[in-house]
Amino acid sequence: MINYLLNKIFYAFITLFGVVTVIFFLFNKLGDPTKMMLGQNQTAEQVEVLKVKYGFDKPLGKQFLYYLNDLSPISFHSNTSEDYTHLSPNKYNAAKLFTIGNTTTVVKTPYLRESFTKQGKKVTEIIGETIPNTFVLAVSAIIIAIFIGIIFGIISALYKDTWVDKTIQILSTFGMSVPSFFSAILFAWFFGFVLHKYTNLEMTGSLYELDDFGEKMTIKWKNLILPAIVLGIRPLAVVIQLMRNSLLEVMNQDFIRTARAKGLSEYQVIKNHAVKNALNPVVTAISGWFASMLAGAVFVEYIFGWNGLGKEIVNALNTLDLPVIMGAVLVIAIVFITINILVDLVYAWLDPRVKLA
Repeated sequence: MINYLLNKIFYAFITLFGVVTVIFFLFNKLGDPTKMMLGQNQTAEQVEVLKVKYGFDKPLGKQFLYYLNDLSPISFHSNTSEDYTHLSPNKYNAAKLFTIGNTTTVVKTPYLRESFTKQGKKVTEIIGETIPNTFVLAVSAIIIAIFIGIIFGIISALYKDTWVDKTIQILSTFGMSVPSFFSAILFAWFFGFVLHKYTNLEMTGSLYELDDFGEKMTIKWKNLILPAIVLGIRPLAVVIQLMRNSLLEVMNQDFIRTARAKGLSEYQVIKNHAVKNALNPVVTAISGWFASMLAGAVFVEYIFGWNGLGKEIVNALNTLDLPVIMGAVLVIAIVFITINILVDLVYAWLDPRVKLA
């Protein structure tokens, strides 16, 4: 187990380094960041000041090393206040380890730079404010997909080739084929506008909104219903298909016939033996969908006005706020890697035949 985790962590760092390299060089080829920040009315003096402040006056290779130094939990900083790597408390949340000459080594939280468009607000603050909303939305959507998907998958398998099975299969196929942005528009219009007086749901809205007096932020749980359902439709359809096919395969295994021969009822056989063994592919699929929801929520959040990381990414793309885009992509990559490791552990727990090495 320890060796497995160490190997996974090593490959996770390699993967993250590749992600960081790609996003840095890709986004730095889109144009001059200083001109993106200042717009059309910049002066030569303003451009020069910003280039020095953000290290854009250095060669691209050196800028990349600066970026890696900002992201690294252990980093090296100049004691000269004019240098970009100066250990400024406004930039870094760090604890000093030791100093050699003009360089101080510190332990710090990763520094994702500052937003180009939000008056120098730190990217970590922006992500910290938005990712909890996206997490709530993703968890709600995956819970819907898990419970409804597993139940309908079991029903579909138990009533194989009947009208019940065929109806569920048609609906799940339709759910997989419809793009999320189209479902979002359709649900927002139909349930939030056409049927508003019956559902009391709004076309747009976020988890936290100002109260009727405009004095404080309150939680509006009803705003979660439509985006969670829309975001959960596609994984729900996948879970139904996987659960059905996996359960049908498990039901033909020898240990199921042995359980029946022992006199167990069909309910006991399905509940205690078949379902648990049929969950392996479902768990794998759910993990992939949960991680991708952080990225796939972009259009759903934007259409429903949900103030999450996805909506923030769209806004950053519209304004070419590169630090926010790069930071969001990096955070999503970390979530993918972390969930994949956790899924392997859960998979081994569900199936003792799986060995982690």
